[in-house]
Amino acid sequence: MHARTMGRVVTALVTISLTAAGSVTAQQWSWPDQAENLQVLPSDFSGQRIRAVMTGFTRALGVRCSHCHVGEEGQPLAFYDFPSDDNPNKERARTMLRMLGDINETLRTIEPSGPERVNLWCHTCHRGRPRPMTLAEELREVYQAAGMEETIARYRGLRERFYGRGSYDFGEGTLNGFGYAVMGEGDIEAAIDVFTLNVELFPGSGNVYDSLAEAYMNHGDAEMAIRYYEKSLKIDPANDNAREKLGELRAAGG
Repeated sequence: MHARTMGRVVTALVTISLTAAGSVTAQQWSWPDQAENLQVLPSDFSGQRIRAVMTGFTRALGVRCSHCHVGEEGQPLAFYDFPSDDNPNKERARTMLRMLGDINETLRTIEPSGPERVNLWCHTCHRGRPRPMTLAEELREVYQAAGMEETIARYRGLRERFYGRGSYDFGEGTLNGFGYAVMGEGDIEAAIDVFTLNVELFPGSGNVYDSLAEAYMNHGDAEMAIRYYEKSLKIDPANDNAREKLGELRAAGG
């Protein structure tokens, strides 16, 4: 990548923490006049430019220096080995920065659809998270590794931390889709847990009650299915699916 292009990218504070060497003693640390082991950032970057870039990276990803550098959280920066490549996240960061530059170069070849060109920044995808996953992807990862109880705990934690920040889609559709994915794999009890959480969060939605009713119906619990189909129909009288399923359940029950 051209040095001029790279300078524009990093000056705009895009991507994740790379490498900065400091002038250190056991008592203090300061930004260097000349950084060491810069492989993607321009080699003539001053300490103040490095500082601005690194601060932007940490804010965009919601991380601290130890995410990419060799050092322990809470430890004075004087004890960090900033030039070291031993932390694998540093090489991931370099790769991400190269990718970012390539994408922005490509974007500059596209005729803009508005008055300003679209640019990719680190916060475009990360939005305060080191791994830019959708909420459904993150929930699925936790579910597969630790089960539904941990998944719901993770959801509540993410919602408390990120709600309103644009990091995740906390709308009812995300949990609803996740619940159906779990139910499609045969774990109906876990799906009931997901739909129950959605009912808790969106009690005014007829659709979430409809989904919970369907899960109970698949679980063989006609009484609970009827209860929630009735609730769905009360909220949304135009819900023909709930009306149809209620007719089938009542007919089957004699």
